[in-house]
Amino acid sequence: MEDEREDVQKKTFTKWINAQFSKFGKQHIENLFSDLQDGRRLLDLLEGLTGQRLPKEKGSTRVHALNNVNKALQVLQKNNVDLVNIGSTDIVDGNHKLTLGLIWNIILHWQVKNVMKNIMAGLQQTNSEKILLSWVRQSTRNYPQVNVINFTTSWSDGLALNALIHSHRPDLFDWNSVVCQQSATQRLEHAFNIAKYHLGIEKLLDPEDVATTYPDKKSILMYVTSLFQVLPQQVSIEAIQEVEMLPRPSKVTREEHFQLHHQMHYSQQITVSLAQGYERTPSSPKPRFKSYAYTQAAYVTTSDPTRSPFPSQRLEAPEDKSFGSSLMETEVNLDSYQTALEEVLSWLLSAEDTLQAQGEISNDVEEVKEQFHTHEGYMMDLTSHQGRVGNVLQLGSQLIGAGKLSEDEETEVQEQMNLLNSRWECLRVASMEKQSNLHKVLMDLQNQQLKELHDWLTKTEERTRKMEKEPFGPDLEDLKCQVQQHKVLQEDLEQEQVRVNSLTHMVVVVDESSGDHATAALEKQLKVLGDRWANICRWTEDRWVLLQDILLKWQRFTEEQCLFSAWLSEKEDAVNKIHTTGFKEQSEMLSSLQKLAVLKTDLEKKKQTMDKLCSLNQDLLSTLKNTLVAQKMEAWLDNFAQRWDNLVQKLEKSSAQISQAVTTTQPSLTQTTVMETVTMVTTREQILIKHAQEELPPPPPQKKRQIIVDSEIRKRLDVDITELHSWITRSEAVLQSPEFAIYRKEGNFSDLKEKVNVGYALFFMYFAKFCCL
Repeated sequence: MEDEREDVQKKTFTKWINAQFSKFGKQHIENLFSDLQDGRRLLDLLEGLTGQRLPKEKGSTRVHALNNVNKALQVLQKNNVDLVNIGSTDIVDGNHKLTLGLIWNIILHWQVKNVMKNIMAGLQQTNSEKILLSWVRQSTRNYPQVNVINFTTSWSDGLALNALIHSHRPDLFDWNSVVCQQSATQRLEHAFNIAKYHLGIEKLLDPEDVATTYPDKKSILMYVTSLFQVLPQQVSIEAIQEVEMLPRPSKVTREEHFQLHHQMHYSQQITVSLAQGYERTPSSPKPRFKSYAYTQAAYVTTSDPTRSPFPSQRLEAPEDKSFGSSLMETEVNLDSYQTALEEVLSWLLSAEDTLQAQGEISNDVEEVKEQFHTHEGYMMDLTSHQGRVGNVLQLGSQLIGAGKLSEDEETEVQEQMNLLNSRWECLRVASMEKQSNLHKVLMDLQNQQLKELHDWLTKTEERTRKMEKEPFGPDLEDLKCQVQQHKVLQEDLEQEQVRVNSLTHMVVVVDESSGDHATAALEKQLKVLGDRWANICRWTEDRWVLLQDILLKWQRFTEEQCLFSAWLSEKEDAVNKIHTTGFKEQSEMLSSLQKLAVLKTDLEKKKQTMDKLCSLNQDLLSTLKNTLVAQKMEAWLDNFAQRWDNLVQKLEKSSAQISQAVTTTQPSLTQTTVMETVTMVTTREQILIKHAQEELPPPPPQKKRQIIVDSEIRKRLDVDITELHSWITRSEAVLQSPEFAIYRKEGNFSDLKEKVNVGYALFFMYFAKFCCL
């Protein structure tokens, strides 16, 4: 695993250096370790990063190489770059690990911290990794398939990189097409190509290096920082607080984890999906809780929790050749023994102080996890030093056995050995006791978390069942209250998400005898909890979408209902104000006729609204499925239909009254003629409107209560046209008759005027019928 990670870092760091050299116009390197050994290419890199001219020694000897590297290290120190345990000889000798460490420190300073220093200062934060993770989570919060909690495993499937780019540049590609891609390698290749050709970021990573179980963290950080440099950099305090609430990562190294997994059958990880329901929709007020959280249980196996992982008596470590073996290969003397003893006692004192400094066990589960992993590292350190203790004890035994010591010296050595063994045993027992206590407290707290999650799920499931049984409505205000209640549920899920995130890295201690059984039982428990959580999340999201749909439809129906009711009231009032009797002038009669015609035209145009109300009602009821609401809405529509019929009947009655008034004053005008006149004027108004608005589609046939036009009107119209033609002929004959000449000569037009008025009224009615055709 170490070699694999080294190869990835070597390849990634080489690409990063070459990307910098491309900017500076320098020749690329091919082998990271060998090309940096003489220090000249290292100075070339620092020249470009600092903007300073750095002279180089051109000789090819080791001395020249050391001088060049020393000069580079001095430049780095002046720029406050961390160089812990890195010397010039390490780089000149081509030490892989330290060369990679040096380049990473350069990248960390100029690529990570330098890029993020402004936003870190603005937010008053010093942890660049936390800021970067906050930015990533804030950018990808609307992508339910993505939940970034680290810079390793969260990036393996390629979705996180694509979502990060798409969140800021949705114009570059279709998100669904990326989700549908079959392999992580394809998705990663897609993201790298988009970033290169549209954002100008070199392909520093290869897809196969990221699409692994545990990608290299440094490589991921370097690439994500490149994206941060070119994309919008807004980071909210809320996003930082959310990251701070995430479970702290384990301090056990990746290599140790894989070694443990390889050596012990009982050490394993399980992953259970705990959420995949909620995401923000366009109608959602704000994102509530993160989808696709998951729980990992890291199992630490020991055959006996009370037994030390190292021997308690005379310690020997034949496998540890790093210390003491050289002493035993030569003649053992008291001085070499005392030197080794002093070194071990110095380390032992430091180890005792370290154990004491760990402090009391916390009652916060996340802090206990941190204490557990810290103590785990401490125990591994003890294991690595047990060979040194054993070597010193073995040296003392050899000295005593050689018989070259005086009685006092032998007694002193024996007392020293007893003291060393006693202090070692006390440290061993104390560390094991601390480990056991940490295990117990941690398991108790984690079980409490599981119980709290179980109780919350039970309570929330009952809550959702009640909400499911409660019908929507029955009024719009009731529905709005239900929407608010659902928002409260969403907020509760958001808060519970914190507990789910806290379960991300469960630590479970099992023994060899019950390992498989214990892991299977926990796996089943987590699976059940995960399924229940996911069901609640999905139900919450589905119901939110349904509520928003019903609310929108109900509001549209209510708006149209209010407008139509107001229109009906206006027209009912207008009909009541029309005079139908007692006309003093013919113009009053014509004005009333015109008003009736306009009202009939308005009614004809408004038929579409009735159709629209019926359609909105059917659409809403099909979604709502509430019998009580259906009855209320049907009553509203029936009321509108009744008012519509009453309005139509009142118009007809008014027309009849005007006709009666006309026949009373003008016997030649029959009731039928006046009513037909009003009808035909109305029809002509409709024709004119239709020509003026040809772009409007014809209204659908009315479901109820149609206004029926007399089907015999054309037959009667033929008769009326004949009568109109006859009247015109007679009028022409009168104007040419001797009688009209006498009227003109005498200047007495009163009788003639009366006849003309009667004829004018008759002509108006005939002409109106004629024009409507």
